Amino acid sequence: MDKSPLNALSPLDGRYAKTLEPLATLCSEAGLIRQRVRVEIAWFKALARCPEFQALPALDAGDERFLDDLWQTFSHEDAQAIKTIEATTNHDVKAVEYWLKDKFAERASLSPHAEFIHFACTSEDINNVAWALILKTAIDEQLDPKLASLDERLAGMATEWADQAMLSRTHGQTASPTTLGKELANVVFRLRRQRRGLAQIQITAKLNGAVGNFNAHMIAAPEVDWPQLAREVIEDLGLIWNPYTTQIEPHDYMAELAHGLMRMNTIYLDLARDIWGYISWGYFAQELVEGEVGSSTMPHKINPIDFENAEGNLGLANALLDHMATKLPVSRFQRDLSDSTVQRSLGSAFGYTLLAWHALERGLKRIRPNPHAIEADLESAWEVLGEAIQTVMRAHQLPNPYERLKSLTRGQTIDAEAVSAFIQDLELPEPVKTQLLSLTPKTYTGNAEAMAKAIQRYV
Repeated sequence: MDKSPLNALSPLDGRYAKTLEPLATLCSEAGLIRQRVRVEIAWFKALARCPEFQALPALDAGDERFLDDLWQTFSHEDAQAIKTIEATTNHDVKAVEYWLKDKFAERASLSPHAEFIHFACTSEDINNVAWALILKTAIDEQLDPKLASLDERLAGMATEWADQAMLSRTHGQTASPTTLGKELANVVFRLRRQRRGLAQIQITAKLNGAVGNFNAHMIAAPEVDWPQLAREVIEDLGLIWNPYTTQIEPHDYMAELAHGLMRMNTIYLDLARDIWGYISWGYFAQELVEGEVGSSTMPHKINPIDFENAEGNLGLANALLDHMATKLPVSRFQRDLSDSTVQRSLGSAFGYTLLAWHALERGLKRIRPNPHAIEADLESAWEVLGEAIQTVMRAHQLPNPYERLKSLTRGQTIDAEAVSAFIQDLELPEPVKTQLLSLTPKTYTGNAEAMAKAIQRYV
């Protein structure tokens, strides 16, 4: 079959492949193989550096460069060569070991030491470190920059529209007004908290053998401080050493990452649905894109497709992330392989997440407030001032303030004249009456404007 994106099984590799190409480079099988090569080389170099490990001599500068080039210039052709070996071995990590041995054979100074590739390692020693490197790079280079970009846009919108009063809806009913900027600032504050939490997750790894006890290592070379050596390798790679494991690193950090991304995605989902609703009410207008078609039969339409795309893909992402969070930390006894097949879809979970964030950002770039529609909605909802009036009545100890406002406003739409007449009849000091009479739904926004403008303080 033609390998065109049109024939891809997953839309991540088909329709959306171009958008996700940098992530695919990291999280694809080729990306995983490259990181396996990197880890195998890091372990070999550590053995050669260790003075207590007499079996392997120190490497010269040329050998160091040769080894680093193997993973730094790792190509599609190299990955394919390893897959060709795997067709015989039926073991992916062993295929990497054999490919490295072939490379060592090309260099006289390394060829005699090829058996120290993968020395005392189990496959999971290589895989868990490789996945940790992939996830750390994906977060640092793909996900977090997009979070930063969305944060900048949303915070900018919150500041720009800080004073744009709008009607609130609680339980779908008219409620005390807010401002458009304050509602966006609420989202920014929530997202920043989750982003801080994501950044604090420790991405852990292990290099301790078949069941986590350095069994083979200590028999072969008891004079080496193997835990210390493993720790140095892992920390040199920018990861956190986990000293207590079975054959597998328990993947608790993967569950933490999955749950962190799920919470972030849920906030974005909440935002996408609300903006979709505001567009449907006319609160937002969408910029026209020349040549774009909104409907195949209704030419007037500009559909909020970016927010719908984001909502759908956030749901897919969270479904995958939820399964990963509950599955990956669970393993039968010291090892089973069910985690391995699930980890291969980590790229998909990240892919649907990033795809949704791209769509949301596109949608945010296209919307602009429609003050006419927003303020017309406010003007039709004078009943929302009932809260302000009855609270002032309470403050001045007037009898039955809540009940009197309830009779005036509950389930009814009233206008400025009705509110004014009610206030005029109240037994309140004249300055207080004047204050209430000057109040409108548009000006009854509390500290919303100030809070929206202050969002940059809450980094």
